Amino acid sequence: MEWTATPPGGPRQPRRPHRRRPYTGPPSYPAPPRWGFPPLAWRWPLALPTNGRADPAERVASLSVTTVATLWITAVLGSAAAAAEFWRYLLLVRSKSGALDGTVLAVSDALVATAGIMTWLFGALGGIFGVLWALRARAYAHQRAELRPARRDWQVVAGFLVPGLNLFVPGSALAELEHATLRGIGEADGRGRPAPSRIVKLWWGGWCLSLLLGWTALLWGLRGSAQALADGVLLHAVSDLALTGVAVLSILVVRRFNRLLVPPDPTTSRPMRVRRVTGAPEPPRASRPPHAVR
Repeated sequence: MEWTATPPGGPRQPRRPHRRRPYTGPPSYPAPPRWGFPPLAWRWPLALPTNGRADPAERVASLSVTTVATLWITAVLGSAAAAAEFWRYLLLVRSKSGALDGTVLAVSDALVATAGIMTWLFGALGGIFGVLWALRARAYAHQRAELRPARRDWQVVAGFLVPGLNLFVPGSALAELEHATLRGIGEADGRGRPAPSRIVKLWWGGWCLSLLLGWTALLWGLRGSAQALADGVLLHAVSDLALTGVAVLSILVVRRFNRLLVPPDPTTSRPMRVRRVTGAPEPPRASRPPHAVR
């Protein structure tokens, strides 16, 4: 008797030789195929972690973009409103020696009204975005520095809105934000009262000057004499210039705090290139072997 071992299922059948078909062109489909990648351009991943909460640094950076854009528009409109007020004052001076053209007066009135309304509208919108950015920035800065804010959010908002308080609270809140930001990156300690930097002091002074000029121009308009009306035109022009300065200073403040709070994006930084080295010792060079071919 002879035993023969075979694999399960019987002996394997020999493979048939694969016959290559001739090339007939690229494949065609009766309908668009449903496999493959989605028809979207490549983009950076969203700043949303898996827990569903956005990164606070990214929230500060995203709101700062809207704030800066609104403040730039406010600065441009403030300059236009100041120019329109100065032009109206020149027309008032010229009207002493003779009558003015009705078309010129109509154009002047339209420019003053349009630029003034748009300036205060975008100024209020920039103020809202600025306060929201400050609230987000102070929350993130205090969280990173492991500090408790000295005042609550509603107190900060009330300090920006209540007349009288808005001369003192915004500057002190910005100084506290700066101190917490510097402590978070290890450039300040917790000893003594926080001393605001020069840019914060400039913003605080410009903010107070803009508020005082705005209130003065508003109260000056209650007077009915011709000279008071002419002086009110100059006050409105100076107030618009002060508002423009505050908008520009606010942009500088927002950008400064963003550089301290938000890490830089490597995709937007320019590659650095070494152009010249001075005062460095000569690098060591290996001796050339005698058999090396030049």
